[in-house]
Parts: sequence; structure tokens; C-alpha cells
Amino acid sequence: MHLPPHLWPATTTGGPDGLTIGGVPLSALAEEFGTPAFVLDEDDFRARCRTWRTAFAGHDVFYAAKAFLCHQVAVWLREEGLGIDVCSAGELRTARRAGVPGASLILHGNNKSASELAEAVDYGVSLVVVDSDDEITRLSEIATRRGRRQDVLVRVTPGVEAHTHAHITTGTDDQKFGFPLSTGSAHRAVARVVGAPGLELVGLHSHLGSQILRPDVFTTAADRLVALMADTARTHGVLLRRLDLGGGLGIAYLPEDEPLEVRDLAPVLVERVHKACADAGVPMPRLAVEPGRAIAGPTTVTLYTVGTVKRRRGLRTWVSVDGGLSDNPRPALYGARYTARLAARTTARGADETVTVCGRHCESGDVVVESVRLPSDLAVGDLLAVPACGAYHRSMANNYNAQPRPPVVAVRDGAARLVVRGETLDDVLRLDVP
Repeated sequence: MHLPPHLWPATTTGGPDGLTIGGVPLSALAEEFGTPAFVLDEDDFRARCRTWRTAFAGHDVFYAAKAFLCHQVAVWLREEGLGIDVCSAGELRTARRAGVPGASLILHGNNKSASELAEAVDYGVSLVVVDSDDEITRLSEIATRRGRRQDVLVRVTPGVEAHTHAHITTGTDDQKFGFPLSTGSAHRAVARVVGAPGLELVGLHSHLGSQILRPDVFTTAADRLVALMADTARTHGVLLRRLDLGGGLGIAYLPEDEPLEVRDLAPVLVERVHKACADAGVPMPRLAVEPGRAIAGPTTVTLYTVGTVKRRRGLRTWVSVDGGLSDNPRPALYGARYTARLAARTTARGADETVTVCGRHCESGDVVVESVRLPSDLAVGDLLAVPACGAYHRSMANNYNAQPRPPVVAVRDGAARLVVRGETLDDVLRLDVP
């Protein structure tokens, strides 16, 4: 059974009885934990953390919690030497409960509340990325009242097109994040922070979007931010010592996808910043990057059970599974594409046919995989596995049609354990007020 190694978790193997991850057959996981379920390869997750840390040795790697965070993942990140980029009180609390120190955290968000900012300052979060004039005022007042001086980065919108879907592009001028460079807004924000009591401007930040597959996107942004660093030194006499280039490195979702490897990107990016700084006459800053999808995405598969198969002459074959929109809204949100593989089956294998795998929800757009080759005798009760589901799946999961959210099961060395409990119907209904 051929499994593209860049598409499936690193420990995935295939045999006559189906797929195995972390030494555990997916059929056994379905029997123990039910479906749908997210199956997370712990060894693969940890190895990807180490790859990023090694590639950016001497600099900082903050894992983007929005991709997926739970208590156990936060523990792994702490143990593997990565920081965490959080953007809500919930993500901050998760990191705190896992024992991640404030010095290893960075706080993001375009509309941080006063209570979130206060909690970050009180916990000693290393960096707050300021995103608006309102926030600069708010954070300055909070830090001053506490007699603290909070290190901040100014989020710059560098006007770089990431060549990805419009809904996940964040580096162009006209959108909700950051201070645009082209309008002078970023320069004015720098000046405001320099003069704000309780704040210490230590660097700049940019994030260009998600699922980026071109290295020139990152290097162009780096050049523009270094130019702003040089202007800050000339205008305000402040030498910025931090430069955060964000995340967004893409992964493979289909067998033909060829994503960038961080081991190839990192030296190019570091050298580009070094040269730009030398040319501009400013010191080389300590870099930071914020991978989320690139670490979590390939480590997880979603396991589904086939519920119905509709074959219609002259029309598509529709294979319905027991999840869909509630555990993966990405296809409906911005046309994300996936593939699927038979994970375990109840019948003998037939020749392949092209089918559409759809979810169980009352939406025509609830399609999991638009077109994929699966056995023509696929039957009710067979198990399907969809790869590359570690990022923006459990974190975006919802209760549409009062569907409980699936569990997350970590596998390693032949053993499986829950890291996020699956919801029950009682969980879904418990917030209702009779």
C-alpha cells in the first residue's frame, strides 16, 4: 500500500488489515474511541518541533496555538523547547495550566480585551504584539498601573501578497490585522509605542497568511521590515533587537503537493535578513517564527465510518461519513481540498472508482473530499482516513446540527491515549437553559 510520506503522519504503515499509526491499527482505535476521531502521531509532532528548532537555531520558534492546542500538546511544546503564540484568554490559560512560563509565550490578536492584556502582563508574557492604536493605549495604561514595562512588537502589514486564498491572507494592506506600511501607519505606531509609558518597543512583527508555498513571500517581507527597523533607528534612536516573521508555511494536502521544507527555507531567510541589516547599517536582530500548520497539520488524520453509499447511474457516487462540517469546516470556508484512504474494511477489495466523500450535515457544501479513488465495493461500516487534519480542524470544530465534537487520540509506541475527550450529547446540551 503506497502512502506518500509527505502526506501521512511519519509512523503510518499500511498492510492487508488496513492502516496503522504509532503502532496502533486504526480499526482498533475506532473500536475503542468511536468515530469520527482525530488520531495524532506524537512522535511525528515532537520530531517536527525539533526540526524547526534546529533549522532556526539561535533564534526563537513560537508554535501558533490557533492551529491546535490542548494541555498535552502544550506540554510537548515545552519539553521540545518551543514557545507558544497565543491569541486568546483560552489559549493563554491552556499554556499556563501546562506549566509553560510567561517567558515562552507571545500574545497576538487584533482585538485583545483589557482582561486578556492584564492577564498577559501579570503572567509575564514575554511579548505582546500590538495591533491597533486602541490597544497601544489600553496596554500602556494596564502596564503603567502595575508599575511594569511590557516588551512589545508592532504588527506591520508589509503589503506582500502571499498567493494563497483571500480568507487566509493577512499581509496585504486592506484587512483587519496590523498597521499598513504603505500608508505610514506602521511608522506612526512605532512612534506611539516609543512614547508610551509602560511599553518597551523591542521589535517588529509581520504575518502574511497561511498555506504559503513560495519562499520569496517571506524574503520580501523581511526586506521591508528591516527597512522600517533602520528608519526607527534613524528617527527615534531605537535599535530594535527582535524581528518576528510570523508563520504560514504550507503543507501537503494532496499527493501532488510539494510544500517548502523549513530546513531549506530557514538558512535562506536568516541570510536574507543578515544581508538586509548589513546593507541598512543596523544590528542583526534575534528572529522569531510562528509555525502552526507546518508542525501540527501532517501529524493527524481524521478517522470516519462510512454510513451510506449512494450510487446513481450517470451521476456521482456519494459516500457519506459520520462527521464532516462539524469537524472540518475548511472545505466549506475556503475550498480546501483533501484526499482519503481506506483505513479498514468489512468486505473484499474491489477495483477503484472515483467518489465524493460527504459529511452528515444538512448542508450541500458539507463535502469532505470532492473527488477521490476508493474501492468500488466500499460498504457501510468501512473506515476512511483523511490525512493532514492536525491544523484548524479540532480548533475550528463546532456543534452544527448538535453534533458532538470528536476526541483527539494520541498514539505512540503501540499505545493510545485520549488527549482531548470527545463530547457527548449531554455535553452539547448542558449549556441550554430550561
